[in-house]
Amino acid sequence: MATNIGMMDGAYFVGRSEILAWINTTLHLNLSKVEEACSGAVHCQLMDSVHPGMVPMHKVNFDAKNEYEMIQNYKVLQDVFNKLKITKHIEVSKLVKGRPLDNLEFMQWMKRYCDSVNGGGLNNYNPLERREASRGGREAAKKSATQQSSTKGSSAAPRPSSSHARRNSNDVPSSVNPSNHSAKASSKPSTSMAAYDEQITELKLSVDSLEKERDFYFAKLRDIEILCQTPEIEDSPIVAAIKMILYATDGDASVVTEAQAMVSLNPKEAEALSPIDEASTEKSSSEIQKRKIILNSDVDAAGIITLSPRQRLTDASDVHCSGSPLMTC
Repeated sequence: MATNIGMMDGAYFVGRSEILAWINTTLHLNLSKVEEACSGAVHCQLMDSVHPGMVPMHKVNFDAKNEYEMIQNYKVLQDVFNKLKITKHIEVSKLVKGRPLDNLEFMQWMKRYCDSVNGGGLNNYNPLERREASRGGREAAKKSATQQSSTKGSSAAPRPSSSHARRNSNDVPSSVNPSNHSAKASSKPSTSMAAYDEQITELKLSVDSLEKERDFYFAKLRDIEILCQTPEIEDSPIVAAIKMILYATDGDASVVTEAQAMVSLNPKEAEALSPIDEASTEKSSSEIQKRKIILNSDVDAAGIITLSPRQRLTDASDVHCSGSPLMTC
């Protein structure tokens, strides 16, 4: 059972059409876009389909249109995740916005998880009956039923008209042609609109991916800026060169050249301005002085110890003679 899967997993390469077909088949819905499930109600019922009775369907709102109503559905979903010990993070703030890419990625994960539970088997699950306990569930069931019946009727309607036209083609030779041309003209805008919708969806996905990439690199630049504002290294020439590049308003390549010149011009100043190097040099000089004092004291002590007893007596007699003028040596 996969609760956390990597971004390079095959689950994230499942197309939108396959995801929509899976949702509509599993829950007897008729969604045309993945982002139509951004309210969270569909996710709750998908979890209920693989874990019957685990989701309190009476708390799920299929008629949620505002963000605060959608958040309540995601709270129900999070409670189910906690009960099942699923550690998948739900990015509610992004999903409720209806962004296609975020909703597609989360639905791809949902499909992978549902397929991993009992092989994706539903065990005689009745989605219409379970949805009736939810708020707006009956309306969702009616909408899906009416849409399915309308699609079936529209697909079956042209047959009798075409047969009727064939039968009466000899009787009305000139009046049938305008109707046929109008039917063909009406079918062309529908196909063009579907193509436009697909292009719009692809553009939305590309925009979302670009926004994610932009936010990623902006966060990296912000981390570099915070590091450059550290007081210990703020005055370093290297940091000044980095700031020059960060705060450059135009895309002129001379900024990089000036920054490189700034670093190469003052390499010694960069070392001198480093507080770590200054502290290390001060510590080394103080340690050298201490060592000299200790060595001098050790040398004096060693000289006293190495004197012979006769030399020590002569030194003492010299001290006594010099101390008392009356004594003769």
